Formats: sequence, structure tokens, C-alpha cells
Amino acid sequence: MSDSRLREILACPRCDKAPPEISNGGYRCNGCKTEFPSVAEIPWLFAEPDASLGEWRNRLHFELQRLANEIQQLKSELGAGGLLVQTEERLELELQATSEHRQTLQRMLAPIDVHPMQATFESHLALRTRLPQDQGLNTYYANVHRDWAWGDDENASSLNELREALHASDDGGETVGKTLVLGSGAGRLAYDIHMGLAATLTVAMDFNPLLMLIADAVTRGKPLNLYEFPIAPRTSKEVAVLRELAAPVAVRDGFLLVLGDVLRAPFRSAAFDTVVTPWLVDIVCEDLPVMASRINRLLRVGGRWINFGSLAFEHAEHARRYGPEETIAIVQQCGFEAPHVREETIPYMCSPASRHGRKETVFTFAATKNVDVSPPPRHRALPDWIVTGKEAVPVTPSFRTQALTTRIYSYIMSLIDGRRTIEDMAAILEQQKLMPRAEAIPAIRSFLTRMYDDSQRQG
Repeated sequence: MSDSRLREILACPRCDKAPPEISNGGYRCNGCKTEFPSVAEIPWLFAEPDASLGEWRNRLHFELQRLANEIQQLKSELGAGGLLVQTEERLELELQATSEHRQTLQRMLAPIDVHPMQATFESHLALRTRLPQDQGLNTYYANVHRDWAWGDDENASSLNELREALHASDDGGETVGKTLVLGSGAGRLAYDIHMGLAATLTVAMDFNPLLMLIADAVTRGKPLNLYEFPIAPRTSKEVAVLRELAAPVAVRDGFLLVLGDVLRAPFRSAAFDTVVTPWLVDIVCEDLPVMASRINRLLRVGGRWINFGSLAFEHAEHARRYGPEETIAIVQQCGFEAPHVREETIPYMCSPASRHGRKETVFTFAATKNVDVSPPPRHRALPDWIVTGKEAVPVTPSFRTQALTTRIYSYIMSLIDGRRTIEDMAAILEQQKLMPRAEAIPAIRSFLTRMYDDSQRQG
């Protein structure tokens, strides 16, 4: 963690000015007086370290509770009796695996559960930082097994795409120098880059502590035993498969891990020769031109940005759902030469224990930085009317729609008394001039169907 080579390229993610100093097993910024802890010796370099640590701790507790509920559900179903022998065997395997998995998670993630939380979510608000709400501990858990258990073909294909893109850019070949992998997940691609592409230093950064703790252990030559829970098991006996996660060999010197936010990357300007963004630019909340400008800042002139993954931009604004041609144009507008592009179909998440797997056409480019561009302002996860509470909340079209929907659904819920039918409730909605009876019946039925489905999923 305290590698001097890492400190040479760090910048404080909170104030963007002073480089953090090594302090008390972590780092300290003398400029803004912020202490950055470490988690199992991995630097925790979020702009608001205590608040982000508290959020991940809450997510751990939520996941442990979810698994505890699942364990109780499995025990209840087994105790009810009347099951096929095969069903009973499957549920017993699920129960054993889920129980062991819960214990393993609790043990592995103990480092994020021991620090006293000194800040609240309000700290995130003040700094306009926030963890994505759709990213939990297990969001990319399936990828862990692809990385370190059964995914040799997929991993080799991914590295080959990067190597071919580098060969196509005739300004350095496979020599990647000081390399940063943003959104590195469980670390396999970063490991392969470091071991196979002559990186002098590789920094793998992600914001998920589970994935990074796995990467830390496995790359240092310490195999882990973790259950895989295939999406569509090939047989009942493969509903949970205990895998040994292991690297081919322990990673060589110069491979460093950092926990942080890609939108507030804790690194100095021009710190890297290569920045790699695997399966990242189309899932972050920032618009691509802003993200591209942030990557420009991290690279020296002549350095290369290598992007790898599919292009599946999802945004409420249609104009921000970029295609390949738009992506290339944006890259060039943000201080890069015309990128060298490859498109290749490779296997993706094809677990031998699952019927669920696919081919993915990946979009890979290598773009050389030719000029500095003005760095974008700090990432603002939330608008001022939420942060300060002193500005009027805007009446957006989505808010208006949601307000009307909420009023109607709340009223429907108030009508549920154990005696009224759907037709009875529809008649009342018509009397209250909320909607015609003919429209109310299917609307109520749809709402109650969702409520029923949710109750079934929650047990």
C-alpha cells in the first residue's frame, strides 16, 4: 500500500491539490487535512472517505441480511416437506452454499466493518459525490469466476483485443509504460496487462471493496474458494459450484491496487502513459465528452487511451446514447488523434455450469493524446436544490407524472379493505373523477399485479 511509486502519481481526490502523505497506515492530505484510511492495505482514496466507507458498510449489512433471509426461506421450504427427492437435494445444496457464502463474505469484508463512521451522507452532498445506487457488492460477482476460475478463453480474447489495438497504433507497440485501469473489477484484465504488455507500473482502481479484496488476494498468489451461483444452472447439482479462484502465477512487482471513484480519480495530471477503460465509458453517469476530458488529464501528451467493451449507452436523453461514429468524434474533440478501432466478437460470461452465455461484439480503440484540454469541473452527482435545500425544487415532467401516479396509487392502497373488488375500486375512482372506470380497471389490475409479484419475490 505504501509503495513510493504510488505516492508519486497520487493527488488528493478531495482538494485536487496536495499529494497525500503516508500516514497511520493510510494517507493524509496536508492541504485539506483529510485522512484516507486503507482497507486490508489497499488505499481508500474517495473524496469523502468516511462517508463512502459508511455506505459500503451499509451495503455489506444489507447483503448479509438478504442472505440471512434467503437461508431462512430455504430452511422453511425444506421443512414444509412434500418435495421431490431431486428438489430436496437442490435446496439442501443451495442452503449449504448460501450459508457458507454468507460466512465467507462476512469474513472477507471485515476490513470495511471495523472503522468508526465519522461522517454521514451529508458529507457526500457537500462534495457532490455519491456512490451509484445501482451498484452493490454483488453487481459483478459473476465476473469474479470468469476472471479467476473458468474464463481462460474469454480472458485471452480480451487481452488479444488490447494487444491488436496497440499494434495498430504505430506509436509504441505493446509497451504501455505506467498504466491505469479504471473500473478494474476483480482485476484479471489489469493483471494480464501487467504480465503480458510490458507495463512498468500498473494501477488497478475500482470502487467495489469485495472485487478489490479478491483481486488483492488472488494476484498475490493466495487462492480463494468462493461459490459460483450460475444464472441458469445446467443441472440441479450446479445451482451452486464451489470454485477455486487463482492466478496463473503471483503478479510481478509494480502491480498496485487503489479503491476510489473514477469520476474523482485520485491521480496527478499526466501521471500515466496508458489509461485503460474496460466496459466503463457507457455505464458511468457522466456524459462521454466529460469523461474523455478526465481521461485526457490523466495522460501525458503522447500517452494512449485504450477503451474496451461494448457500446451500450443508456441515458434519458437520446442525444447521449452515442454510437461508434459519435464516440470516435468525441474522442478526437477531447485532445486525441483519430483512434485505431477494432470490432471483434468474443465469448462473454460463458460459465461451464450455466446455460446462460453469449457472444459479445466488443468495440476497442487505442487513441493517442496529442494535446491537453481544459479539465472539466469536479463531478457533481447531485444538483444544488438537493444539496443546499435552499433552491426551489423544479417541476420536471417526470416529477409531475410521478406525483400524479403516486396520488392515484396511494388512493388505491387506501381502498384495499379486504371487502372491495377491483371493480368496486374502479367505480370509486370514476366517482372521484380520477379516471374513467374502463381505464381504472386495467390500471388497478396492473398495479396490484406488480404489488403481488413483489410480495412473491420478497417471500
